[in-house]
Order: sequence, then structure tokens, then C-alpha cells
Amino acid sequence: MERLLDKIDSPKDLKALSVSQLRQLAEEIRQEIIATTSCRGGHLASSLGAVELILAIHYVFNCPHDKIVFDVGHQAYAHKLITGRRQDFKTLRTLGGLAGFPNRDESEFDCFTTGHASTSISSMAGMACARDIAKENFKTIALIGDGSMTGGLAFEALNHVGHMGKDLIVVLNDNEMAISQSVGALSLYLSRLITASSYNRFKGDVEYILKRIPAVGSKLFQTAKRLQKSAASLLKPGSLFEELGFKYVGPVDGHDLDILIETLQKIAAFRIPILFHVLTKKGKGYEYAEAEPSSFHGIPAFRIETGEPLPPPGDSQHCPHYSEVFGKHIVEIAKKNPKTVAITAAMTEGTGLKEFAEKFPNRFFDVGIAEQHAVTFAAGLAAGGFRPVFAVYSTFLQRAYDQIFHDVCLQNLPVTFAIDRAGAVGQDGPTHHGMFDVAFLRSLPNIVIMAPKNGVELKSMLDWATEQPHPVAIRYPRDSSASVPQEGVILPIEMGRPEVIREGDDLLIVALGAMVDVGLQAVEKLAREGVNAGLVNARFAKPLDEKSYCRIIEKARSIITIEDGTVAGGFGSGLMGLITRLKPEKAVSFATLGFPDRFIEHGPRSALLRKYGLSAQGVIDAANKLLGTRIETHPRKN
Repeated sequence: MERLLDKIDSPKDLKALSVSQLRQLAEEIRQEIIATTSCRGGHLASSLGAVELILAIHYVFNCPHDKIVFDVGHQAYAHKLITGRRQDFKTLRTLGGLAGFPNRDESEFDCFTTGHASTSISSMAGMACARDIAKENFKTIALIGDGSMTGGLAFEALNHVGHMGKDLIVVLNDNEMAISQSVGALSLYLSRLITASSYNRFKGDVEYILKRIPAVGSKLFQTAKRLQKSAASLLKPGSLFEELGFKYVGPVDGHDLDILIETLQKIAAFRIPILFHVLTKKGKGYEYAEAEPSSFHGIPAFRIETGEPLPPPGDSQHCPHYSEVFGKHIVEIAKKNPKTVAITAAMTEGTGLKEFAEKFPNRFFDVGIAEQHAVTFAAGLAAGGFRPVFAVYSTFLQRAYDQIFHDVCLQNLPVTFAIDRAGAVGQDGPTHHGMFDVAFLRSLPNIVIMAPKNGVELKSMLDWATEQPHPVAIRYPRDSSASVPQEGVILPIEMGRPEVIREGDDLLIVALGAMVDVGLQAVEKLAREGVNAGLVNARFAKPLDEKSYCRIIEKARSIITIEDGTVAGGFGSGLMGLITRLKPEKAVSFATLGFPDRFIEHGPRSALLRKYGLSAQGVIDAANKLLGTRIETHPRKN
């Protein structure tokens, strides 16, 4: 039996369908999303919850003429399926395939590239202003989730849009708040009343009549207006948005296509700021995602029948990821030191803080999607004598750069930044890669930047960092923490000092963090070919201990640095600058391996590392150039 979905090549095709056919299409879309994410991973629960809402928006409006911006874009899979990307949907999040988020380079239906939270209203406000200046005529719709609405940027934009009075629709997709049945029914009635043209004509007539009453007309109108606003604030939950200058509509059932389409059609006639409040269920249509929506927010490949995640390829036994090691060890630190507190920005499970939150609820703070507040909040805790640890993804720490500078580093406060997802993150792509933390933090005074080679070293770094009187950042990837075996005596952490793993006269490889494993593989392959290469675990990206590096580079003629981050302003450039300053007379050939000065596409982490030369073969290729030889690394034939 042919599916309706197989006939949908653009949103125009939706308009020939009946509402009952749209319901069938919604179920087909859900099955396609479940099937694809079970193989590719992705953001499942949010996308399942927004299917009817996205169908209704595209059914009523005319994209790409009308503009839709998805906040973050976790819920955009249905949008991709009905905007000409159905046949490519199985390539979702693969190297060279469809992006996991809306992307301007991928489709004309993606009018704004997204991936971070709370940006949709601001970007859409800019588009609305551009439209009006250019005297164009199209509708602008920002689709934002209740989580993203906690970000300060969203409220800055609401305040500005309400002040300007622009023709703009904000669709608030609320899948968290519980609203009682009676309030919901009353609000739905009021929403229908407010969007009815007859009601608005009546309001206009009353205003006209009252204002024409001699002497007291204007006062009567103002009194009536105040009474209306007071009653509205008592009867419906949208008074905040009304005060900001928006006409509030809702909440309505986000899975009822009849009411969604009816309400959107009426809203489309307005030329003022509208906030349309929609209630949806995360994970709708897949029982495991409905039962545990947070577990199915961003997931790896899984078994559809059970909802259980599939083991990564080649992973015969589970090795804890850095996030897990961090989460368990920060609990141990907190047991010993009652001044230890932990902070997250809506990433409790993702950063490994779930156990900390359960064991120390009074010392755990989830501030929501508000990284700027989180950093300054941490600074306040540090100023109050506590030892705050802010666990945050590298890509999201970028959002709080001024707060790191002004509120932490300038005052030299002892805040520890546990920077998760550093380097190549994988299938989420350029908005989520953590390429830039070393580069943007290195320029700030007072802060120390570290990177562990494995989980054992991460624990040592956390112990050290939480005892320092200044800010410390520890970066680690979304990867196994056991890549580098821990052998022999564990050297204590000392400010700026690297660890020499192997001595070598022909070549020196200096690796940062998780790249130590890559360096170790390269050194072993080079040794089999008669090349005596040394390996150094940098440990610190800043500061770099001058005495240690003076001794280490004494015999080196060729140096290769490896880092899982951008080379522009990164660790390698810092070490090169140090060597040039310390030994200006020394002739050293130098190669800095890392990610180039560009935004890196989505794809598996391992594939991206290979593509950009952050592999043993990449190091060997760099060694060939530096040493002027051709080093064979393939098995010799007898």
C-alpha cells in the first residue's frame, strides 16, 4: 500500500489533503522518524511531539515565501520530510548526508541555520524588519520550545518585538507545563473568542462608542480597558506576554489538527505580534519515548522493539565515557568538601550530574538554558566562599564569554569549568562541535586550561582544579575515557608541566588531551619503521611551563602538535610561540595538527578525526613532510 508520505515533495502537496489524510500522514511521518533514528540516532522525542504542529503550520502558511525559524531545531525532522528531503532522510546525521538541524545551505525551506537555544525570536524579528523596510509581504513564524523560552535572549527579543509591534507569530511549543483541564478549556474558549473577527470588530465598536461620550468617554474607555486586562490575567496564563505587547492565544492541544489549523488560519489575518501557546507530548507515538522523553531526547541508534540503545560498533565491553567519570568523581569530591557545588544549564544527565543532584540536592543548581547566568551565578558562589563546578558543553560555554571574562577571570575567582563535548562531537555538526574553547579561553588572564589523556587523569585534574585559588577549565571529549592505558606511577599535576611519555631523538610529538592516544599509535608505528619519535602529554593548554619545555625540546629538530580543536589560536600555535620566544636561534620544523579555520561538518567523530588528519596516519603523513622521508606504515609482504 502506497503511503501518503511518498507523494509529499513540498508543503504545497499538503494543501490537497483533507484533515483526516493529514492525520494519516502524521502517523506515517512518525514511523519514518522512528525507523531512521533507530539506525542513525538523533533527536527523537522532540521531533515526534511536534509532527501535527509542523504539518498545520505548513498547511496554513506558504513556505518558503513565508518564513519559519525553528529554535534549536530538535523538532525539525517532520519539516525536513515534507520539504523535498524525504528520499535523503535516511542519510540523516551521516557524513555528507542531511544535517540533524535546519541548515540554510541544505534547503530554501531552512531560512536560518539553528542548533543553539533561544535564537528564533531574535532572528525572526530581524527578518520581519527586513521585510517591512523592503516593503515585502510575507508572514514570519518562530517555533520555540518551552525549554528555549528560559533563555534570556528569548525575553530580550520578546520585549523588543512587543515594543515595535511587528507582524510576527511566536509559536510556543510547550511539552513540559501541566495545565489543569478547566483552565485549558476556558483558555481555549477565550482563544477562539479573541481570534474571531466578530469579537475584534465588537471591541473596536465599543471603543468608538465610549470615546464619543462627552466628558467621561475617554475615562470610561480606560476603566474598561483596565478591567479587561485584570480579568484576562485572572482567567488565562498569558498575561506576561500580553504585558510585553503580544496578543496571547492558547493554550491549545498541539495534536489536534482541526483546532491547530483553525486557530492558525485566524492568527494569520492579524498584523500584530502574536504568541500562540501549544501543548504537545514529547515522544508521542512511540511508547518508550513517551514514558522516558528525556532519555529519548538525543539518542544513539536503538532497537525499535525495546527502545534499548545499540552498542557502538566494535565496543565489546563498555568503557565509561568522560562524562560518566566526571559525574562519579565530582560526587567523591563533594563528599570530602562540603563547599563543593555543581551547576548545569539544563544538561543534568548529559553532563553526568544526575548522581550529584540526587545526593546533594541543596548543592546542585540547574539554571535552565541560561549559560550567561550560570557563569555569573558560579562567580557569586565562589565570591561567597564556595567551590562551584560548572559542567557545560563546549559549544554552549561560548554563549557566556563576557561573563567568563568579567565575572570570573577579572576577579580571579575559583570557578571550575568542566567542559564536556570538547572537540569533534559528531553527528550534531557545526553548531555543536566544541572546536573553539582553547582558542577563546587562552587569551583571558588568570584562567588555567587543562585536558586529560584518559579518565584516571581527569580525576587527578578535578582534584587539583577544585583546590586552586583561580579559575580552571578542564576540557574532554564525548568519547571513551579509557583510550590511553594508565601504566606505572601517576605523576602529580603541577602547574603548566607536561608529562613525557616517551623520549625520542628523530621527532617530538606533543599531544593535548584525547589526542595522546593518536600520538601513541603513531609513535608505535613509527618505531616499527626505525623512526625514534618522542611523545609528550601536554596536560595544559595554558600555562605552558617554560623550564619543562626548554628541556623537552633541547634535542628536537622536528615537532608535531596534535589537538582536538581549531588550530587558529589553539594549543599548537601557543607552543610554537613559546619555542620561538625561548629558543629564537633554534631551527625547528613545526607542524600543528588540528581542525582547520572553518566550520566542520557533521559526521561520526572517528570519521571526522580521520578526514582532518587527527589519526595515526595523519601524524605519520606530517612526519613524512617534516623529516623529508617516506615512512611506510603498511605491513611488508614476504
